[in-house]
Amino acid sequence: MPDDELGEAYALGRTCALAAECGRDLRRCAQMYGGLFPAAAFRSDFFTALTLASAFSAPWAAADRLKILNRTALWVAALDRLVDHTATTREQVDRLTRECLSVADGAVPRSAITRFLADLRDELATVKAFHDLRGLWRDQLARTLAGMARAWVWRDSGALPTLDRFLENADSRGSCFVDVSHWIYTADDWARAHLDELRAVSGHVQRYLLLLGDVASYRRDVSWGDLNVLALGVSRGEVTAEMERLAREADALVGQIREHSPRTAAYLQRQMGFSAGFTGISGLRWS
Repeated sequence: MPDDELGEAYALGRTCALAAECGRDLRRCAQMYGGLFPAAAFRSDFFTALTLASAFSAPWAAADRLKILNRTALWVAALDRLVDHTATTREQVDRLTRECLSVADGAVPRSAITRFLADLRDELATVKAFHDLRGLWRDQLARTLAGMARAWVWRDSGALPTLDRFLENADSRGSCFVDVSHWIYTADDWARAHLDELRAVSGHVQRYLLLLGDVASYRRDVSWGDLNVLALGVSRGEVTAEMERLAREADALVGQIREHSPRTAAYLQRQMGFSAGFTGISGLRWS
């Protein structure tokens, strides 16, 4: 085997081992919050996909450095299920939002989803930077909750938002909240000092990932009655063109970060590339 192939195979093997170690942690984590992760909704392939995504987005990291990234992504998935498939009234959605924000502010949790959030909050508090960045973290949480509530209303009312309006609500996906949590926990000094700027770039990537995820899950979403961009009267060609535009713009934005924080830039770009490869759907046209 040529040296370059040997090195590539080694790197891939190490990354897969990292994903497997992260997966074991996530399964243990899920067991701690009884009823929040029913097996029918969170099958083994869900945990595999989640930890592969994080490992290939940051293959240089050790598993303990990816703990908040993975666990926050898991929490977002649980929250999304509660909003999309458990809540039957707007009041239930609003109450869940109030309880989560209250716990983010330090309140005692009263449910499995808020207990999980409190544990994330307390783990982040072990990092000195969280003291100064807690307000930004809380704000991004609020945006995620508001985005999910807005999507619930659209689905419940049968509303058909425009593509622009749909993308403006991309915080419903929650990946920006995951990124912010991850960077608070592990990022370098430059990234933490420029977290609000990074959040804007993460939000751009989030819009791409939202469209990518919707194209990949269209049939499932339609069968479950979930909101999906392709059910809004938008053609697949329009969505693909928008994904290509978002990818080009994200590439330019990430390029501005690279000279200051190479790994932060690599994380964002690899996140998009892995998701495109994993789903078999791209829209990527980078040089």
